[in-house]
Formats: sequence, C-alpha cells, structure tokens
Amino acid sequence: MRGRALLLGLLLAGPLGSHAAPAVDCTQGLLQRLGWRFEASALPAPDIHGGPVCQRASLADAQAAGDLRVRWPADLPDSVRQALLQQLLDNPATVCAYSFLLGAATRSATQALQDNPGFRFSGLQLGWIGFGAGGAEAQGWQRTRSFGRGYVPQGSNSAALQAFQSGRVRAECGVGRQVAQLASQRALYGDAAFDAEFSPAELSIGTFLGLHATDSILLGAHAGDFVADGKAVRASAQGRQAFVGLPGFIEHVGDKALLDDLNNQAENFVVVDVGADAAQALAAHAGFAWYDQRNAQLWRLAQGIPRGGRRYFERLLYERDPALRAQLAPRYRASLERMDQLLDDPFYQQFVIYVHPRGIRPIGYHIVRLLDRNPRTAFSIDLALHNLHTTLYRRWRQAQLRACATTGRPGSLTSDNN
Repeated sequence: MRGRALLLGLLLAGPLGSHAAPAVDCTQGLLQRLGWRFEASALPAPDIHGGPVCQRASLADAQAAGDLRVRWPADLPDSVRQALLQQLLDNPATVCAYSFLLGAATRSATQALQDNPGFRFSGLQLGWIGFGAGGAEAQGWQRTRSFGRGYVPQGSNSAALQAFQSGRVRAECGVGRQVAQLASQRALYGDAAFDAEFSPAELSIGTFLGLHATDSILLGAHAGDFVADGKAVRASAQGRQAFVGLPGFIEHVGDKALLDDLNNQAENFVVVDVGADAAQALAAHAGFAWYDQRNAQLWRLAQGIPRGGRRYFERLLYERDPALRAQLAPRYRASLERMDQLLDDPFYQQFVIYVHPRGIRPIGYHIVRLLDRNPRTAFSIDLALHNLHTTLYRRWRQAQLRACATTGRPGSLTSDNN
C-alpha cells in the first residue's frame, strides 16, 4: 500500500518541465555516483530502501548491507521517475552517502594542513592571522579588516587555500578550523570547480564574529540553513558518518579568571573520523553531555595528583610513559587507574579531530592536554553551527547537476580525491 500511495502521489505531481529526460539522466547519474542502485522490476510501484547509511564504515559496506537500493517498474513514466529521483536527492540516506565523499575530502584537507610545518599557531597578541614578511597578497589573500582580523582570496580560491597547506602562515585555532572547513570543500569540488563555484567573499576568514558581517559560506550571509546540534544528540542518533567534517569546540567550563593559558581557553576542531565503537558509545549516551561529566570527573581526579614537569598529564595519561608512572606515589595509583578507565572509553580513543596546530588526534588527547594547560577548570565539548548537510550539500549537488547539463555526462564534475 505504501508503494502504491507513493506512485499515486508522483503521478499527481505531473511533469516537471519540457526538459525532463536530460534531468532524469543527470539526477540519476548523481545518485548512482553517491551509491544508489536502480533495478527494473515487476513491482507495481517503486520500492525504496535507503538504510542506516550513516552507521556504515564505508559506501561498500552500505551497499553490501543492501542500503541505497531502488526497485521500480520498468515502464514507470518519465515524469514519475524524475519526481522520485528529485525526492531521493533529499533522502537522509543520500545525505549520509554524500558524507562518505565529504569525509574523504576532510581527511585529505586536514592531512595536508597537518603536514605543512609552515602553518603555525600565533598568540592573539601577535595578530589574528599573519602571512609573514611578504604580506597577504604574496600568498593570494586580500585584507578586509584591520589587525589581521579578516581576509578574502585575491585571485584563485584554490591558490589562496594552498597557502595554508604549503605556505608560511600564522593563525590561532579558530582560523585553523575555518581553513580546514574551506579546504575540505576545495578537496570535495576539485580546484577548477571550487574556483568557479564560490566568490572570494564567500571564503572569508578571520574572527568568528567578523564572519557574520561577510558573505561567508560558514557563518555569513551565504551560509543559508544552519543545523544546531551542540551536544551532538542528533548526530549521535544518526551514526558515525553524520559527524565527519563537522566543526566544533572544546571550551573551559570555569570562569575565565581560572584560566592560566589564554591561548588554550578553547580548542576549535573539525571531525575527521569516528570509529564504530565510538559511534556506538555516543549513541548509547545520546551525545556529548555524558562525556562532559566524564571530563569533569577526570579534572577532579587530576586535582589530587601533583604535577611534575612539562606536559605531565599528557605524558602520564596519553603517552602512558612507564617511567613516569613508576615514579607515582602509591597513594595516587587508584586515581590513575580510574583515569585510565575513563580514557579507555572508545569515544576518547576513536573520535578523531583536527585542531590547529596539534594536527589529527583523538579527542582524548586534547582533554588530557588541557589538564596541563589550564588545570584549574574542566572543559566541555560542543558541535558548532554548521550547514554541511543543508546549504553546502545543496550547492554541491547543484554544481554537479549543472556540470552534467553542460557536458551531457552524469558525474562529470569530480573532485581530485574521488
């Protein structure tokens, strides 16, 4: 009955224009590139099975499990076929399939940023972004705000982003997060399409507050529809692929007066990967709020252990230095054992993020590191507002369809990594 009702609804929708046949080819080609499989059948109405794609490790795993499959009548009218394909573009399973491409692009972009020794951290007192002696113009950027607080690409968008992946630039971790997000879009589109699709103003970088007054696709006028999922309740329910590429931050819980290192009052990140066990743990605990409580417990336990030397807790808890552990007085061993147990949770081990300039590491590393940098306050974890699955997804698919309409070849716009 559900299949017949869907078919009747599609028939009532009627033709979608005089150019229906080419649109069907391009739309179906895009969906097939994302992993959908279409099979002609003797069924009286279309049967669509998206499946829990975001929970899969890969597109191949999703397809092997029977996800992303459409069976439809061989004689389905073109107008009905096109209406169904249009609906599939917004299917949650399609957005999850897109996340596999986005995840590959994010890993490529953040790896390049991590591998560039010239992309360094700058304290706020040294200026928000510093392009070195040659100035911003020499590396493809144009200043829009004073004191290094705002820039837009000057010339090629891709060349401007390349300055962060191979040039010499100083910026704090908030800019690092912005650059990682933009570089991921570059990797997703490929350079030619990235340069054509976005205006320089849409790729503005600078202070987060300053971006709101720009055309930024991250936080400005062209960002479109935001998803607010601060404690990751929604993403945790969807599955591991719902996290890839998302921006977030680790922030102090206590008053600012308790901060000893202002440059580490927060860490801005982009999610690079989420392991299966971490995703299961997040789903079981409904997101980050449960882990904020564990962060606080780790902080309280750390208060009872005297620190000795630089990077003490990083060496004790993350590196698990055997010599350092052997030096610990017996009265602290129970606290250490409990901290090990907390940090062995797969979330701390398998929720992998990029933070400038620390690179790509599990989130547990950062929670431990902050015990050294700001020992008088606990830290919490949040996702930031994002539009990856709304506006940016729609723009990407529209670019794909325009390229197909121009060339007549579905999937003709491909990134350098796909």
